Amino acid sequence: MELEDRIKRWRLILGEESEAGFSAMGDTSLSGEQDLMDQALAAIYDNTSSGGGFGPRGAGKGPSAPVVSKWLGDVRSLFDKELVSIIQADAMERCGLKQLMFEPELLEKLEPDLNLASMMLTLKDQIPKRSKEQVRSFIERIVEEINRLLADDIRRAVTAAVDRRRHSPIPSAAALDYKETIRRNLKNYNPDLKKLVPERFYFYDRTSKNISNRYTVILDVDQSGSMGESVIYSSVISCILASLRSLKTHIVAFDTNVVDLTEKCDDPVDLLFGFQLGGGTDIEKSVAYCQQLIDTPKKTLFFLISDLMEGGSRAGLLRRLDEMKDSGVSVICLLAIADGGRPYYDEQIAGRIASMGIPCFACNPQKVPQLLERALKGQDLNVFQKDLERAGK
Repeated sequence: MELEDRIKRWRLILGEESEAGFSAMGDTSLSGEQDLMDQALAAIYDNTSSGGGFGPRGAGKGPSAPVVSKWLGDVRSLFDKELVSIIQADAMERCGLKQLMFEPELLEKLEPDLNLASMMLTLKDQIPKRSKEQVRSFIERIVEEINRLLADDIRRAVTAAVDRRRHSPIPSAAALDYKETIRRNLKNYNPDLKKLVPERFYFYDRTSKNISNRYTVILDVDQSGSMGESVIYSSVISCILASLRSLKTHIVAFDTNVVDLTEKCDDPVDLLFGFQLGGGTDIEKSVAYCQQLIDTPKKTLFFLISDLMEGGSRAGLLRRLDEMKDSGVSVICLLAIADGGRPYYDEQIAGRIASMGIPCFACNPQKVPQLLERALKGQDLNVFQKDLERAGK
């Protein structure tokens, strides 16, 4: 990068007040697009700017919806998607835009973002009637993106684990048995093309489902204030699992009360609006409720998704988890994720749970399909956890 370009980048980062300091180093004049960037950034990061931004709130008066709407449009056209999410979040925090967040014209221009969605779900009871449709549409965009990333992999992982012994002549991309297809077609490798040219594809049998042999998957989800991102991912994943006939899926939400949301699994957006983010935490009460949902322990996966900030009985929680594990249930504790994937949890309780032989770790949502497949196959999740830890270093 040329020195002149570097100077201009730093000028954009540091704002209009830095221009005099850079002028001695070279040309700091901004292009038309850079000038728009400067104004968009100054609107939230430079409180002294007169560059056309909406500036800080003052005298009880905030920026108007039309002004912010134009600003959001400029930001989305000028910056990369990842930067847009950061700038939006800073605008909400620094410029008092939370009250404008539910304005219909703004919602249409907001870049889908997990933090904003979490905030909307937390404030859902304050959503005005005129904005409910736009808020739902905003949440739907995020749900669709998560579905696009995870749905096929989750279905394939579950099918591989539960139906791996049977094959079907009915083709289905989600049920493709990659290993068997490759193994049976090795003889069809074409050295000229350097490719395997399959003569036949093999698909898992997804049609024969004996209800008595189905696995039960229970997701017990903490809905305290720190759990926004985890709740969103858990809801989408629950709905994907509920669509699979080889599984019986339950989703339970808790703070100091317990709510069974299983009936809402047909629609992930409805499910999300069934959560009430915020409040205290009584994990032990929720685990006690989930114990009643278990019919066949050895065919049950129980996921506790929480930051483990227990406000109830810690001893009772540990005892119930131990009872569940000893009965044959595969118990897995997935720690809360926040701030773009960083784990957030009570280290003391996490350590106690891990010492009981219960896997207890944070898992990137994109690794959930692998986790499900290994758990359903009864594989040692300690190896999976170590792989995650190595990948995170």
